[in-house]
Amino acid sequence: MKRFPLFAAVLAIVLAGISVIAQSPRPSLGAVAGLEIDAILQRGVRDGVYPGVVAVVATKDRILYEGAFGLMDVGKQKPMQKQTIFRIASMTKPVTSAAIMMLVEQGKLSLDDPVSKYLPAFKDREVIATFNSDDSSFTTKKAGKPVLIRHLLSNTSGLAYPFSSDTANRLQRKLAKPPEELPLLYEPGTQWTYSGSTKVLGLVIEAITGASLDRFLDERIFKPLELQDTWYGVPSDKVSRVVTTQRRDAGKLIETPNPERIQSPVAGDGGLHSTAADYIKFLQMFLNEGKWRGTTMLRKDSIQAMAKNQIGNVIVQTQNTTNPGLSQNFPIGAGRDKFGFGFQIAVSNKENPNLRSPGSYTWAGIYNTHFWVDPKREIAAVIMMQVLPFYDEGAMKIYQDVEAAIGRHLK
Repeated sequence: MKRFPLFAAVLAIVLAGISVIAQSPRPSLGAVAGLEIDAILQRGVRDGVYPGVVAVVATKDRILYEGAFGLMDVGKQKPMQKQTIFRIASMTKPVTSAAIMMLVEQGKLSLDDPVSKYLPAFKDREVIATFNSDDSSFTTKKAGKPVLIRHLLSNTSGLAYPFSSDTANRLQRKLAKPPEELPLLYEPGTQWTYSGSTKVLGLVIEAITGASLDRFLDERIFKPLELQDTWYGVPSDKVSRVVTTQRRDAGKLIETPNPERIQSPVAGDGGLHSTAADYIKFLQMFLNEGKWRGTTMLRKDSIQAMAKNQIGNVIVQTQNTTNPGLSQNFPIGAGRDKFGFGFQIAVSNKENPNLRSPGSYTWAGIYNTHFWVDPKREIAAVIMMQVLPFYDEGAMKIYQDVEAAIGRHLK
């Protein structure tokens, strides 16, 4: 009789062991990894790549790494903090894209709706037929197909930013119109160019909901995700936590002090201020297939749609800068990568298996705030600097060194 309790205890231990083995191991980074990432980020400060930086690495439910180094304000000698607020610029785009998918789920629009259904100015858009780069003269023709919501989400609308498209730059100089009002560069869906397409999506959200974009994002995304420090306009009592911007000139960084009031225009393609701690929550929601602490933000199929190839045989191509002080050529992965709804999709990491897995998705902000989500490894990472130009060589070297260190040590 006395042997049964012992037998039961042994059996329980064995069964528990089998259960643990059956479960996939949770991703982890050891102390050595943390020290290596620290050293890489500190090297960036030491070598003058940036005055300060914040980085976070997370799984679905845990923070694996968090660090802040250097200064957030050189003139005032203020140390960088983990809760420092950054201008995240085009990292706004995935947020707007997620908001569009929420409306799709509600049946308020379809991915294959013409944009003109909500914004009449997009009806019968003209597309460039011929263009002479010598004098910027051009001819147009009516586009053979309408611009669809899916074209805006995947940057295949035919729109382009003047800073990363020579043709768009010349057209804007000649016509003096906003980029989204210029003639389309190509038939919708046939090429990929970086653009303000997500700005147009912000206008679509406002047209459908009757609410301002900032209010919609606050109610549907920021509050449910418990984001404490994400807005277009920084509250006056938090302005002291905003990092200053830096631009590289002749190899040296020049600081622009912050104004007393920090407010960006409300737009779908940029303008948000946020922290690495806030943005990683947004990415964790994607790792959790649309859920956040028991609340379903997006359905699993919506998350999958955003994070898979949505451009078919089209390939993400190098965007050549027209303004080297603002941006260098970008992005890494051009010539092979794909694009989903709001994200660039990695196709291969054969050159360095320690980098993100194929199927990982990413985007960035012009001040060199970067992130990626690796669903295969079940991690997400955010690295925030505040330096121009975009894709600064030194900044990108640090970014990839951190990514490789994570890949080497991840268990």
